[in-house]
Amino acid sequence: MLLSWRGQLRRKGIMRKNAYYDFTQRLYGSDIAAAFYILSLKGGFRFVGQSDWFRADQRGKFNWDFLNHKDTPLEEVDMSYTVINYRGLDNLEGQQSLRTLALRGCPEVDDWFLARLHVFEDSLEELDISHCPRITTGGLAALRNLKGLRRLDLSSLPGISSPGLVVILLEEMLPQCQIIATGYDYSIKQHGGEEEVQR
Repeated sequence: MLLSWRGQLRRKGIMRKNAYYDFTQRLYGSDIAAAFYILSLKGGFRFVGQSDWFRADQRGKFNWDFLNHKDTPLEEVDMSYTVINYRGLDNLEGQQSLRTLALRGCPEVDDWFLARLHVFEDSLEELDISHCPRITTGGLAALRNLKGLRRLDLSSLPGISSPGLVVILLEEMLPQCQIIATGYDYSIKQHGGEEEVQR
C-alpha cells in the first residue's frame, strides 16, 4: 500500500513537471516557453543561429539570459536522462526548426511519445532514443513519418526483440537515415541450435 502511494505521488510529480506552459507561452511566446520547459527539466538547448548552449546544472540552476532570445526558435534540444514524457511534447510542438533531439536514457519516453514525434517530420534530422527502457518494437514503426531523419540512435533498448530485424525494417522505412544500434546480441541461432551466425 505504501509503495502504491509512493508510486502515485511519483506519477503525479512527473505529470506536473510535464504540464503545458500556457501562461509562459502567452507572456513570452512559444520559443521562450519551450526553452523554460527544457531548463526546468534539467535539459539543454541551442537557439537557431547561436553557437552557445543553455543548460541547467545538476541542481536545476540555469542562466536566465535565454529570455533575451524572444522569437528565436530552437534548433537542438538535449533532454537526455530527464523525465520528459508524451505530455511534455506539447511544450515543444511549435518548434518547427528543430533539427536534433536527444532523449538518451529517458525513463518516460515510450511508444506514445514516439507516435507524437510526427509534429517534427519536416525538420528533424537527428534523433537519439538510446537506453530508453519503455520503447518497444511496435513503437518504432511510428518513426516512418520522420522522412527527413538522417541519423537515428536506438542503441541498448531493452524492450526491443529481434534487433537485427528491427534495424533492417527501419533501414527500409528510412533509406536515407544512418541507424546506430549497439548494445545488442546479434547472434542468430538456426532452428535446432546447430549453427550460429554472427551479424
